[in-house]
Amino acid sequence: MTVLRQLGALPDLVCSECAVIYPVGSLAWRCTCGGLLDVAEFAMKVDAAALLGRAASLWRYAEALPIAVDPTITLGEGFSPLVPSRALPNVQLKLDFLLPTLSFKDRGAVVLATLAKRLGVENAMVDSSGNAGTAMAAYFGRAGIGCTVYVPESTSPGKLAQMRAHGANVVLVPGSRADTSAAALKAAGQPGVMYASHVYQPYFLHGVKTYGYELWEQRGRSLPETVVVPVGNGTLLLGCYLAFDELVAAGLAERMPRIVAVQASACSPLEQAMAQGLEAPVAVDGGATIAEGIAIASPPRGKQILRAVRATGGTIVSVTDQQTAAARQELADEGLFVEPTSAVCFAAVRAAVDQTFDGASPTWAVAASLLMANSVVVPLCGAGLKSPS
Repeated sequence: MTVLRQLGALPDLVCSECAVIYPVGSLAWRCTCGGLLDVAEFAMKVDAAALLGRAASLWRYAEALPIAVDPTITLGEGFSPLVPSRALPNVQLKLDFLLPTLSFKDRGAVVLATLAKRLGVENAMVDSSGNAGTAMAAYFGRAGIGCTVYVPESTSPGKLAQMRAHGANVVLVPGSRADTSAAALKAAGQPGVMYASHVYQPYFLHGVKTYGYELWEQRGRSLPETVVVPVGNGTLLLGCYLAFDELVAAGLAERMPRIVAVQASACSPLEQAMAQGLEAPVAVDGGATIAEGIAIASPPRGKQILRAVRATGGTIVSVTDQQTAAARQELADEGLFVEPTSAVCFAAVRAAVDQTFDGASPTWAVAASLLMANSVVVPLCGAGLKSPS
């Protein structure tokens, strides 16, 4: 394998199945055994006392990140507002749709672009349902790295325009999100080209985990009882789990929040697996849904997602497009215009409050009380102008 230049010490990658180590400069994104890669353990110690004097960006948690900030790439991303919901008194809303490219994916994209520049990468490719592609296009463009983005041909025009504006080469793939992933995997592995997948590249997850650190700090250095996350490929969920686990291990938090993940009922392989007590996602045909960002029929990190949710005592539920559209409008009435994918979590909390959930569902039987807890945090992950209709 070709190993690009590597400056200084960067954590390597380790297979989650067979524990084989890959040098980070190898640009490996999957083990030869087929296992997914995680970032190998690295020394970290967040200095809580030092946080007050640091800039309000995700890089304030430098000790918890596997790579140092590059001032030429960062756009000051992170530390999005945490505001109370007007309609639901027990809910706080974290406004990640206010990040530079208008979605939470900036958290992982800036870390991955920083890694790529550090390694001397000249070209990268990624597949996306939209938001990851726009974030990668922006940050790789800022790093001076060529970027090709594979997306479904049905991707929202606003997202496509944003990718192209940042200079990305956009490849439209006919069919579903799964077809897009297949096309990208077929093209991956070109010599010297980084497959900058937000799903397969674990450095991305460590950027996303700053979401959890921010929750802890913004809430007076405490974690809420319940954190609700939309889940398709699961990068936000796994990032949250990483953060919560690290905070508890460091003695900075007493306990982990329960994670309630939300899927679209038209495409809910993880919710069905949770309901049946399975260790891997159920095989489903990805149905059409307005929540395009989580329409993932076969999430590669599905086993990790299910383990993480169970480890917190949480569960996974699904909501209909009708519930999602109503929640999106309710959020707009509060002054918050988000894309449909960002409304699924609010829809789940609303269903619990109004008792309009499926009472026969084993996952809803658990989720209903968790969503009615005294402290619940809901992310608003993507801006409404990305999917205005």
